[in-house]
Amino acid sequence: MLYELVNFSDQLSPLNVFKYITFRTGGAIFTALLFVMLFGPGIIDVLRIKQGRGQPIRADGPQSHLAKVGTPTMGGLMILAGVLVSVLLWANLSNMYVWTVLFVTLGYGAIGFYDDYLKLKKRTSSGFSGKVRLSLEAGIAALATYVIMKLGVPGFSDALTVPFFKEVLIDLGPFFVVFGMLVIVGAGNAVNLTDGLDGLAIVPVMIVASTFGLIAYLSGRVDFAKYLQIHYVAGAGELAIICGALIGAGLGFLWFNAPPAMIFMGDTGSLALGGALGAIAVAIKHEIVLAIVGGLFVLETMSVIIQVLSYKLTGKRVFRMAPLHHHYEQKGWKESTVVVRFWIISVILALIGLATLKLR
Repeated sequence: MLYELVNFSDQLSPLNVFKYITFRTGGAIFTALLFVMLFGPGIIDVLRIKQGRGQPIRADGPQSHLAKVGTPTMGGLMILAGVLVSVLLWANLSNMYVWTVLFVTLGYGAIGFYDDYLKLKKRTSSGFSGKVRLSLEAGIAALATYVIMKLGVPGFSDALTVPFFKEVLIDLGPFFVVFGMLVIVGAGNAVNLTDGLDGLAIVPVMIVASTFGLIAYLSGRVDFAKYLQIHYVAGAGELAIICGALIGAGLGFLWFNAPPAMIFMGDTGSLALGGALGAIAVAIKHEIVLAIVGGLFVLETMSVIIQVLSYKLTGKRVFRMAPLHHHYEQKGWKESTVVVRFWIISVILALIGLATLKLR
């Protein structure tokens, strides 16, 4: 919206600043942060009244979590609202990459919202059918990936790029839709599995968003892309605005989600945030880098997969409890210790991911 002020820069030269992605990304961060900070308390009060007993606590989870009974969920609503307002205000709304990522973000947010609603209604830690949920996620992701393919250059938009190798492109053809779908669905559910402790998921999300905001900006600039020998994706720079909005809304949410949490983001937030990161990675052709930068989410997901397979095949559990953060809680680590150490791991992985930009 504000981007349109560039059209009047001939009459008023200071308006020329709105054409710069860096300026508008900063504006997106501040706007989303301010929105969540201002409206967050009101949203929390409404959710607390509507939900009564709050989010159901996992019966077989760590006993320390029983103290969280009564904490409202669906805090993802304040994150999504802040992101949406910020993006509509600061992004170039003629850019289809922006609308495609928003489509995934809001679509996954709607799926997560319905899942949270059913959990509250049935007073259980499980929502609706996993098959139905995954089918809806897959449909949204496949459509978004198809649009992204059509926005790109033929022969490149349906190929997989490989970190550390500037010339390597793996042509997937029509199967790129399936690959992109798996990336987006996987990212959404990986963040969802990680969201189990106060502040655990939102900070790594912000770290990944910061990393991909930078990569999106660089990928969308011919000069920087050429210098770093990464693939240029025309129009991808605008996705830095969405990353900025995710950071700002995440910071605002963390204010209320810091231990002891006043609200949980729920599937409404975790599924939407993961989907957004997955869609951005597909759009800027850094899907493999997402697995590196978001390695914490990968570890959490793999711990669940390993636990389930091990129990089905051998009747034994590898971890004391899955996902991974619960394993360390069961070993005696305090919740705050687990959270902070997992944050540190996220920072390290982000630095490794950024190194792929230059090591080519």
